[in-house]
Amino acid sequence: MQIALTKKLADAMGVKLGEADENADQLFSWTASWVRVWENRKAEDMLVMVNNATRFTVAAYEVKRKDLKKNVPEMMTAAIRNTLLTLNLNPEIVDEYMQRAGEIEFVVNRSRQLTAWVNRAGFECANYVGHKYNGIDKMFRDTVGVGTSHWPVNYSKNDEDSFIPKEKFFGALSELTGLPIYNYRAYELLVTLDLEVYKATRRLIVPADIGFPELHDVLQSVFHWQDRHLHDWRVFDAGNDGSAARLVMTDEDLAYDEEAILEGGHKLSEYLPEHDNILYTYDMGDSWEHQIELARVIEGHREESPYLLEAVGQTPPEDVGGVGGFVRFRDIMLDPKHFEHAAAEAWVGYWWPELSEWDSRPRVISGW
Repeated sequence: MQIALTKKLADAMGVKLGEADENADQLFSWTASWVRVWENRKAEDMLVMVNNATRFTVAAYEVKRKDLKKNVPEMMTAAIRNTLLTLNLNPEIVDEYMQRAGEIEFVVNRSRQLTAWVNRAGFECANYVGHKYNGIDKMFRDTVGVGTSHWPVNYSKNDEDSFIPKEKFFGALSELTGLPIYNYRAYELLVTLDLEVYKATRRLIVPADIGFPELHDVLQSVFHWQDRHLHDWRVFDAGNDGSAARLVMTDEDLAYDEEAILEGGHKLSEYLPEHDNILYTYDMGDSWEHQIELARVIEGHREESPYLLEAVGQTPPEDVGGVGGFVRFRDIMLDPKHFEHAAAEAWVGYWWPELSEWDSRPRVISGW
């Protein structure tokens, strides 16, 4: 595998670079950079890689200067593998790609275009990290690039030339190996938010091995929440008054429940189908309780997911005051003559009492 390094990354690693083989298969060639995430901190702390043939992005956070003096090839290969597996690429394809790619060879980057590509990917990944992490807690994630490759690129001159890096990379790998792109165990879930006047439901297909932080992102997307508040998970069995497990976001949450566990590192398959259902609560003030039921286990799923099969019922706007506040707010919005209607309409912005046709349309849930 040939990886071209930007000068900043090469200097930080302290390595001597060879010249790139112009005849090398670009599907097995990458360009890498070291990117600053936080403006108020001196250390650049994210390793970003872009595939030269498809612009598929892989990124690892948090990577300090001292980390670049050791085991960088192992870090890079692990990041590529883990990112592909997180996106549910057929594990057989992943194994064959990594075997064909071979050992990493670091080379000089002499392409302005490749530099521009990796700089753009670094900017997008930094925005994602800045949104998801506080920059204080120590952590390492080598799959922070999963969302970046879902968005179209190469559209500045001609829309017909644009493409989605993930689709282009996965398609090329499937053609290379002759194997199906996807082949994994999945769950069909029915998620219900009871709003008293009606129930907002979302029927989804998700990987059985999806992590709870990633499932949180999916539910935030399909229920149109804005990830402003805390959340937790409670696992229940039928006839059991207490929960079998509670998963929380951070170490600070553990101070309020000694029996809780951190959601990070835990997968949905650890609890389903062994247990009956899971309660996902978002916003401990408004207390939006989403009941998650397992509708079906799908062995050898061959399609992309997470996938929204069906959406019924509009969801509340953020910070409306819980179910009771939403019922009152909805009554005001449905009555143009109500004395608070204009104020409510101005406060909520682009929100309508009815779910739009677009939001109810089956689709892949991107950028989670």
